[in-house]
Amino acid sequence: MSEGQTRFCVRLAGCLWALAGGFGVQAAEPAPQPRHATLQGKVMCGYQGWFRTPCDEAQAGWRHYLRQRDGAWLPTTDYLPDVSEAAPEERCRMPLACADGRVAEALTSDSRATVGRHFSWMRRYGIDGAFVQRFPVDLYRRNLAAQPFRGSADRVLGYCRDAAASNGCAYALMYDLSGLGSNAAEVVIADWRHLVETGVVRGPSDSAWQHHEGRPVIALWGVGFNDKRNYGLDACDRLVEFFKREAGPGQGGYAVLLGLPFYWRTLKNDAVADARLHAVVRKADIVHTWSVGRYRDDAGVRRAEAVWREDAAWCRASGLTFMPVVFPGFSWKNLKGSHDEIPRRDGIFLWSQFAAARRAGAGCAFVAMFDEVDEGTQIFKVNNTPPAGAGFAYQSYGALPSDHYLWLTGEAARLFRSGQPLPEGLPARK
Repeated sequence: MSEGQTRFCVRLAGCLWALAGGFGVQAAEPAPQPRHATLQGKVMCGYQGWFRTPCDEAQAGWRHYLRQRDGAWLPTTDYLPDVSEAAPEERCRMPLACADGRVAEALTSDSRATVGRHFSWMRRYGIDGAFVQRFPVDLYRRNLAAQPFRGSADRVLGYCRDAAASNGCAYALMYDLSGLGSNAAEVVIADWRHLVETGVVRGPSDSAWQHHEGRPVIALWGVGFNDKRNYGLDACDRLVEFFKREAGPGQGGYAVLLGLPFYWRTLKNDAVADARLHAVVRKADIVHTWSVGRYRDDAGVRRAEAVWREDAAWCRASGLTFMPVVFPGFSWKNLKGSHDEIPRRDGIFLWSQFAAARRAGAGCAFVAMFDEVDEGTQIFKVNNTPPAGAGFAYQSYGALPSDHYLWLTGEAARLFRSGQPLPEGLPARK
């Protein structure tokens, strides 16, 4: 079969799946049993996949890496990725004036090789998989016309799909609604139909897609925040209804994960003071609460544990699965010029959150993030000897090996899968 015939068959299968889901038609043959049938016992990561270089197919410049100020290039990330395992043709030289004469290099997310390596790290260290982030605000104009960047985002999602399958990992799509207007639901629905029609999303034949309680998982992040978003709860409710009733592969639709504010249950602080939020949440299946920046030390983690315990109880009473968010640290000096850092403490901060989440009754967890060097929340390998220059400095993991946070997350995942409690102190690496 030619490559063109293969693409046609994939697109035709996607269209037939979309029609079957839309009209409730059962497939003639039963769908294969999902390889990843439940989120219980899983530790998943967020995968931004939004980094670009001038060397890649997207031709979007130094997206999420650099910006120009007064004619000089300056970094917007506090870390650089480890490029030591990348082939020379994968690396892109950065136009930074480094004081020691060294060269800074970066990798694009729009690369099958880079994405494949990332998922191979997940497999190697025992991390269950990733929620691939998708940002419709970057992909569509307000009239729903596609932006040029959509093709690059489609490729990255396809690379994640293939890499997850070949490495035995799970993946699912997480729509980040940030930046969308009042037509947020229409934009997301249009994008979903585009993904199905073009075969980027392959429906029941996709063995790597994460399932939960018999249904494939879809995530909607940015529901119920009080930060003056231009879409409201009505749009979020419409999306939950769409994925549960209209978009699914046959009867039953999707298991919907909602990305909520940390204080969603009490409707305070970062959450909208609107009881309708709880009505939307009860229509979903999985609750995922955003914790990045909500605490910064041991005392904060103890407070988070108390919040999570009540969240988990609320979810159990409502028939929902609770999936708290943990993160390794935070830093955005180069991005924001701010010294407001949450120290990693060589992994103690991250491990204490895993342990607190288990004690609070969580059966699964979400790590923010796998590759998010913009805000210094990444767990993947970084350049541990980065160059420095006038007006900027990169951070590293210091004396720790560059894979320290991958290993630590894998250790937590192993204990989550076993159902065992996590010890208070860091595990010893053999």
